[in-house]
Amino acid sequence: MQAIAYRAFGPAAEVLKLESFDCPPPGPGEVTVDLACSGVNPSDVKRRAGARAGETELPWPAIIPHSDGAGVISAIGDGVPASRLGERVWVWNGQWQRPFGTAATRITLPGDQAVALPDTVSMETGASLGIPGLTAAFTVFNGGEVEGGTVLVQGGAGTVGLLAVQLAKWGGARVIATARGAGIERARAAGADTVLDFGDPDLAARILSANDGAPVDRIVEVEFGINAETDTEVIAENGHICAYGSARAMTPAMPFYPLMFKAVTLELVLIYLLTPRQRQATTARLTAALEAGALDIPVAHVYDMAECAAAHEAVEAGSRDGAILLRLG
Repeated sequence: MQAIAYRAFGPAAEVLKLESFDCPPPGPGEVTVDLACSGVNPSDVKRRAGARAGETELPWPAIIPHSDGAGVISAIGDGVPASRLGERVWVWNGQWQRPFGTAATRITLPGDQAVALPDTVSMETGASLGIPGLTAAFTVFNGGEVEGGTVLVQGGAGTVGLLAVQLAKWGGARVIATARGAGIERARAAGADTVLDFGDPDLAARILSANDGAPVDRIVEVEFGINAETDTEVIAENGHICAYGSARAMTPAMPFYPLMFKAVTLELVLIYLLTPRQRQATTARLTAALEAGALDIPVAHVYDMAECAAAHEAVEAGSRDGAILLRLG
C-alpha cells in the first residue's frame, strides 16, 4: 500500500514522506479498509511536530498519521460477518496507540473501529466523523437529552462547534453559540438561535439575556481556561460543562466554590478514551443524525495524498472554515 509516513518528529515538509508498506492482513475480528479519504486533525499535526506531552521519541520506527478516514471494507478476519465485505465505513482511532493510521490507501484494524456509513453520506463527510463528529455528539448528549433545554456552544464556528450546534438543534435545544468574525455567520447558518461575539466584555450578561435571563443547562467548551469565569456565571444549578479543549490556558484556575455551590458537573473529554458503552451510544446518536440529514460538515480543502505536508500546514495555520482532508484514491 502507499502511505504518508514520518520517522522523526519535525516540520511537516521535512518529515512527511510518501512510502510503500505492506498492509497486514486482518486477524480475528479485524477488517481491512480501502481508504478513499483521511481526515487531518490538530492532534495529528501536534504529534507529528513532537508536541504531545511526555513523548520525546517516536514509539515506533515509522508512523503513518491520522485517526479519521472513510472507505470500503475489502477483507475480513475470522469472526467478522461476510456481509461486511464491500461495506462503506468511517474509521475512528486509526492511529491511536498503534503505528499505522489513515494517511494510507489501506488500513487494517478491529472491526468495531469501522462504522457503517449511510449510503447518503459522502466519503468526505465520513472522514470527518471520527474526532470532530464523536466529540460533538458526546459533548452535547453525554449528560442526557437536551430537548427543551439550552445549550451554549463556546467556539461555535470550529468544526466541532458547528457540529455541536447542529446536533443540539436536532436534539431539540435552544442553542446559543459564541464565535468571532466570519464565524458568527457560519454558526448562525448552522442553526444557532443566537450567536454572540466571544470577545464581548459583557459576554456573560449577553448569554443570559439571550436565554430570557435564565442560566443555561449545558455548555460545550473549546477553551475552558479562558472561559471558566463566564461559564461559571451562566451555568445553571446541576448544569453540565463538557470541555474538550483549553489550548489558550493549559493550567487554568478553576472557580471551584462557585461551581460547587451550583453542583455543576465538569467533564473533561478525550474522545480517544471513551468507554465501549459511551462509544456505542455516541456512535448510534451520530449515525441517527446523519440518517436524518441533520448534519452538514463543511470541507475547507481536499489535498492529494502527495500534498500531505500542505494539509498539515493548513491545520497548523488555524482560521480554517471546515475540515482538511486527504484524497487517497
